[in-house]
Amino acid sequence: MGKLIAILGAGKMGEALLSGVLRAGRRPAELLVTTRREERGALLRERYGVEVVTNAEAAKRADTLILSVKPQDMGTLLGELHPHVPAGRLVISMAAGITTGFIEERLPAGLPVVRVMSNTPVHVDEAMSVVSAGSHAAEEHLRVAEELLSPVGRVLRIPESLQDGATALSGSGPAYFYYLVEAMVDAGILLGMPRAAALEMVIQSAVGAAVMLRDSGEHPVLLREAVTSPGGTTIAAIRELERHGVRAAVIEAIEAARNRGRELAEG
Repeated sequence: MGKLIAILGAGKMGEALLSGVLRAGRRPAELLVTTRREERGALLRERYGVEVVTNAEAAKRADTLILSVKPQDMGTLLGELHPHVPAGRLVISMAAGITTGFIEERLPAGLPVVRVMSNTPVHVDEAMSVVSAGSHAAEEHLRVAEELLSPVGRVLRIPESLQDGATALSGSGPAYFYYLVEAMVDAGILLGMPRAAALEMVIQSAVGAAVMLRDSGEHPVLLREAVTSPGGTTIAAIRELERHGVRAAVIEAIEAARNRGRELAEG
């Protein structure tokens, strides 16, 4: 341990990562935090006992810089950091759509950069984080990123060319499940259920299905077929989903999210 980690722009995602890293056994003294607003910094100092510093000071002191600002603020932040980042620092970016090339161009030459896409279940230690190496990042740098992210969920390495796809699939992914839950709860209300009862049934069905998918190792088709008996209720529902083109709609929706991610990255 002993190496200093700085989280720059500690908003909700940054704070969730900070909290996970501390729960995983790092000491507050090993962490620095920067925030845009002073009161936000005071809150984090009080809540976690970490030192709140300026972006320039974080750049000078920390061995690993985690950039968790909004994508539109990244250019300004990199401009602030450039004069102060010594060689050999590791830069980890959590900003959607920002390429490692964009960051490398705006920081001193040769710095290793690792790009990360995580998602909101980081708040309950069930994030899906995907990591990609920039042109100067080696195995050791990917390992540092994985160590920092693994306390808050699963981590997967992918080539950077797939990052926009990962943003569409897992970055936005939780929203698709919430949308499906909303629709199922509406169906429960239509069938005369109280909202609270419908919500509880749907949430527990979702959790149960997710845990079975993760822990059984079975293909989703097999798990679905196990619920779908001949001439029964489930196949009647599945026929309607197919008739309305739900599968095609999901595929097209995720493709649209990927395309939008590309547009945002191009500015």
